[in-house]
Amino acid sequence: MKKVIIVGATSGIGRELSKIYSRNGWAVGVAGRRDSLFPEIEKEMKGKVYFKRIDVTAPESALLLKELISEMGGVDVVVISSGTGSVNRELDWSKEKETIDVNVSGFALLAGTAFRYFCGNGGGCVAGISSIAAIRGGDDAPAYSASKAFVSNYLEGLRKMAIKNGFPVSIVDIQPGFVATNMAKGEGLFWVAPVEKAAQQIYEAIGSNRQHAYITRRWRLVAWLLKVMPNFIYDKI
Repeated sequence: MKKVIIVGATSGIGRELSKIYSRNGWAVGVAGRRDSLFPEIEKEMKGKVYFKRIDVTAPESALLLKELISEMGGVDVVVISSGTGSVNRELDWSKEKETIDVNVSGFALLAGTAFRYFCGNGGGCVAGISSIAAIRGGDDAPAYSASKAFVSNYLEGLRKMAIKNGFPVSIVDIQPGFVATNMAKGEGLFWVAPVEKAAQQIYEAIGSNRQHAYITRRWRLVAWLLKVMPNFIYDKI
């Protein structure tokens, strides 16, 4: 039986993804901060499930991830889906700091921990949930866009490290557009995908060992436009 750990599996994309893995015969490690939701999540699962309370901003989060891996007898895939962000035009530092603590410091700690585990234990896959917002800076939520750019660049760095050193570790960078979760904030949202559809496409992208995937697929058009758009246009929209 294949095994996956999903960090940030108590809500949103991570929770839906855990159900999809479970329905497809995987043993699932559910990791998240809100352990009060674990009994509810267990009822949604079809097979073997393990639980571990992990706050990605806590110094001991790496140790707890290692403990969960050990309790499961090893894993094949680690998905880091935990993330946060706020509309913060006022640049309230408490909001900026929370975003950086979760999306940068917490992500790097757990992605690095998973990567080192796979390097020493026969290989595996590290997948991270970034965002289409990683492509350009955003005035509504500066720290969020910057933190997701960090996620994508960190994953690319791990991939390059694996290839150059011959480590049997695949790295998957997932960049969703708007998905119908509590994370979808702000005005003028469009192409908002149901969380079930987004999670299914993420599951398929990870399963096919794709290096990168836009979720849903139509967002590749937006990504292309953002990349080629001149600054004098982008700054006005």
